[in-house]
Parts: sequence; C-alpha cells; structure tokens
Amino acid sequence: MHTKTLKELSALLHAKQVSATELARHYLDRIQQSDLNAFTHIDASLTLQQAAMADERLAKNDTTPLTGIPIAHKDIFVTRDWRSTAGSRMLENYSSPFDATVVEQFRNAGMVTLGKLNCDEFAMGSSNENSFFGPVRNPWDKTAVPGGSSGGSAAAIAARLAPAATATDTGGSIRQPASFCGVTGIKPTYGRVSRFGMIAFASSLDQGGPMAQTAEDCALLLNAMAGYDPRDSTSLERDKEDFGRDLDKSLQGLKIGVPAEYFGKGLAPDVEQAVRAALKEYEKLGATLVEISLPKTELSIPVYYVIAPAEASSNLSRFDGVRYGYRAKEYKDLSDMYCKTRAEGFGDEVKRRILVGAYVLSHGYYDAYYLQAQKIRRLIAQDFQNAFKQCDVIMGPVAPTVAWDLGDKTDDPVANYLADIFTLSTSLAGLPGMSIPCGFGQGEKNAQRPVGLQIIGNYFDEAKLLNVAHQFQRATDWHSRKPAGT
Repeated sequence: MHTKTLKELSALLHAKQVSATELARHYLDRIQQSDLNAFTHIDASLTLQQAAMADERLAKNDTTPLTGIPIAHKDIFVTRDWRSTAGSRMLENYSSPFDATVVEQFRNAGMVTLGKLNCDEFAMGSSNENSFFGPVRNPWDKTAVPGGSSGGSAAAIAARLAPAATATDTGGSIRQPASFCGVTGIKPTYGRVSRFGMIAFASSLDQGGPMAQTAEDCALLLNAMAGYDPRDSTSLERDKEDFGRDLDKSLQGLKIGVPAEYFGKGLAPDVEQAVRAALKEYEKLGATLVEISLPKTELSIPVYYVIAPAEASSNLSRFDGVRYGYRAKEYKDLSDMYCKTRAEGFGDEVKRRILVGAYVLSHGYYDAYYLQAQKIRRLIAQDFQNAFKQCDVIMGPVAPTVAWDLGDKTDDPVANYLADIFTLSTSLAGLPGMSIPCGFGQGEKNAQRPVGLQIIGNYFDEAKLLNVAHQFQRATDWHSRKPAGT
C-alpha cells in the first residue's frame, strides 16, 4: 500500500477498496517502526479522527482527489492540534490556536494529517542536523544527512512513511533534501503559496511547496495548496489553475538551458555524470540542449547570506520569552531574561545568523552590505530573464555532491553554505524550481546516495516544469526506486 502514488491511492479510496482509516493506520504503524527521527510529533487519536471524517465524506461522495490520503506537515507550519516547534527549543511545547493556510487547505480537501516533520531549527540549515530534536537520518544510508531544512519531509517520503508532505524552501530547502533522498519536490513561484501560519525565517524568500514520489503527485498537491490568501501580504492574486493540465504534453521542441556555471569547479564527477545522463534522456524525448550563462551564480551565496540573516534577525526578535515559547528559569531583570532566554532557547546556527543579520543592518553597514546585496539580487534575477530568451527551462544539478555523512560539516558552517550554490539564485529571483531523482553517486560509499536533477522555470511556469518532470519519470524509473527494506 505504501508504495503507491497519490493517484493510485485516490483511486482505491474512491472505489471503496480501502478506507481512509485503514490507510492512516497503515502509515502510523510504519512511522512507529521507523528509526529515522523524521517526525517531531505524532498523535494517533487525532489522525484517526480525521480519517473517520474523511471516510464520512467518501461515503457521501463529498470528495476531492485528495480526500482520505495521509499527509505530514513540516514543523514550520503551525497546526491547531499538533505541536508547532520549528525544530527549536524556543517553541518546544508551543501549541498554535490556528492552522496555517496550507494546513487548512489540505484539511478542507479531506487529507488526513499523520503528524509534524522534523526540520532544521527555524528552517536554517542544509542537513537537518540543527534541529533541537536531533538529526534526521537519510533512509538510503542512515550514516548520511537527508539534506535540509526539509529533511524530515524528504526522509518521510523516501522511506514511505507518508505519501505526501509539505515543505518550505528559502534557499533550496525543498530541492536539496529532495535530491539527497531521491524524491520529487517543487518550490513554486514566490507568492504562489500562502505564508500565513508559516513560522518566518526570511520573509522575502520563504515559500511553501509539496514533496511526493512523483511530479504527478506534486501537481495534485499544488492544486490544493496554491492560491491567493488575503491574510498574507506577499500572496499573489492569480486565478486558481490545474497544475496537472500539461502533464501529457510532448517535449518535442523543448529548449533546455544548460548553465556553464553549474558544471564547473566543485561539482562532483558522479553528480555531473548522473545529470548529463538525464540531459541525454531529455534529448531522446525530443528536447534540445542550449548552452547558457548565469554569470552572477557565484554571487548568490554572499547575497543570500546577507539578505536571509538580515530578515531572520528581524523575524526572530519576537521570541523574547514574554508572550509565548521558552523562557529562562532564572534571571535578574527584563534585559537579563531576554538575554538568557535567547541564549538558552536558540541553537548555534540560529544565533550565528541573527548576529550576522543584526550586523549587516546596523548603522554604517546597511549601505555597504544589505543595500548592495539587494542590488545584486536584482541583477541575478535579470540573468535568468536573459537566459529565458534562449530556452524554455533551465536544468542542472541541485547540489555539488550527494549527501554527506552525519557530522561531516557541523564544525564548518561555510562548507554547509557552499552546498547551496545551485539553488540560492533561483530563490533570490523568486522563480519556481524542482528536483527529481536522476541517478545515484558512485563508489562504495556513494552508490546508494541519490542524485537530483534541478529544473528551473520562468515565473508561473509550474505546470510546464511538472510536465517536463513527468515525461522524464514516464521514461525512467529513478523516482520509483526505494531504499532497501522499505
């Protein structure tokens, strides 16, 4: 049952061959037996209550294509019933009085919540080792990281602990863990998916999106989660659309841009080989490869690590121990309470980014750092627009390497930052991008560690990206492969 796609599960549910309650129990049993640390909070009674309501809807034929299908939510989306921690001690026992818009939309569609998924603290990280609740393990190789910050989401899909999961992408946190865990994930155009109820990291970059086994599954999920939300000031007013409408379109004549900057120094040979093989497969499907240039790619790292920490330092100022969340037990006065609460409540990476952000926004440095970064951000976005004059989509690696070992980069934050080189520019430009499985690494250590192909589109081209991904998945089986013992 757990190996089936969302489309297959939906057909079984609507044909009454399985009930939502049976399906929920099946996945809860699998989660209970897992040792990946992918979940931060499970409540079987709540899940089964939702499943019973889904069964009532199915009996009345009051359904959507997603009714009765289980889903797990990244613990960055607040939920009314399950704890909402953002992977932080600061919110270890926080219970939200409302649902995030994304959670609400899936609940309205009749989906059944399995629980909350582990993530890097406040979505800050590339390995899911920054969580207060401990690291998530990669189901393909439990000595490897699953990627971050949505590592719990990617690991849960790869291990078939959930057929669908929500995730968020600030600088690559959907695409990179999807790549490391061999699953499909899409980051929509900035503003497509409501940020209301998403615990903020960097407000001009954060964007929610789905993870699943296939592009077809992601299209179904995006249909439910995308849409205008008046409660989110960055939400885009656009008509609802069917993101699966173009899935069966031929790729004949498709122009694929291949950036020279994505295949230079630093790219591991086994990753390049897998990506090049995927590009050859696209040529067989009728596409044409076009060499392009994205000259500001290298600048995306310093630009991102000025803008994102600056916004984080502002967003995280609300966690002061006064209104909600963790508060230090011993303090002398209000100022001491602030200092001790934040010192004890935040992890090292969060503190590091708050300090960097406060510095670049301080008097005398704002113009030199933050303002300059925003100017270069505009130039990065213009690079993409110049490239899209020559091609329909852009393809390349998601990350320079396959997943690294747990603990390998915990003492070297800059090495972690450099791992985001191919995803950051897409986020800075606000473009849609996705990762699909396209192979594995090489050698005794990496042979069971997946490689992802990144597909980048122009604004609002999600349906095109999903079509391009779906056609590849019809021609290959990388997406259907699963870890041993799954």
